[in-house]
Amino acid sequence: MSTTPTVLLVHGAFADAGSWSGVIAELQQHGIPVVAPPNPLRGLASDAAYIASAAAQIKGPVVLVGHSYGGALISVAGTVENVVGLVYVAAYVTEEGESLGELQGRFPLSPLVSNLREATYPVEGAAAAVEVTIKAEAFWEIFAADVPAEVTKVLAVAQRPLAAGVFTETASAAAWRSKPSWALVAGSDQAINPEVQRFGAKRAGATIVEAEGASHAVAVSRPKEVADLIREAVRATS
Repeated sequence: MSTTPTVLLVHGAFADAGSWSGVIAELQQHGIPVVAPPNPLRGLASDAAYIASAAAQIKGPVVLVGHSYGGALISVAGTVENVVGLVYVAAYVTEEGESLGELQGRFPLSPLVSNLREATYPVEGAAAAVEVTIKAEAFWEIFAADVPAEVTKVLAVAQRPLAAGVFTETASAAAWRSKPSWALVAGSDQAINPEVQRFGAKRAGATIVEAEGASHAVAVSRPKEVADLIREAVRATS
């Protein structure tokens, strides 16, 4: 059996697994096995459990890669035994017992917070819950300022909403305490304050790469840079 880890890519809010397309192509060109499952975006604990299950069913070692909210998920799901490394891409790097709201509340809020649109969705046996998307007119500036406008017009209307409750749920684990990590900080991110990204990455002792001028959608705008960091993690854990 090959000892090359399988890369499991976890997308964040307001996007889907297609946001990894350029990164997937780069990794496949280098013969690295990769999967990109859908992220339910319904709750920190339930989403992390879903990702953990996906990782556990892969034969051999796994490197988890999380973008944005996906970073919080891999911090929890990364405790699965066959996960050998964590890569954070413009992501939240949470501590055990910490919520996303607590983490980002340490720093000035990004413009994302004032540009969210709320809606509700049905929950079986309970009251309707709240979910959020980015206001379409603000999507380019907030999420993907270095992506061509004709692309972001499509992305803005194809957003996958995030359950608002994820911001107050606390993380049940911090896998980076026992497993090596890498992080790419998007220097011009308007969705997650880059200082939030740097703080979490430094706290985790991650190997950090700065993508100066990059938007939150760095995996779309700079897939080679993202893939290069993932390849570094794969080499280090093979």
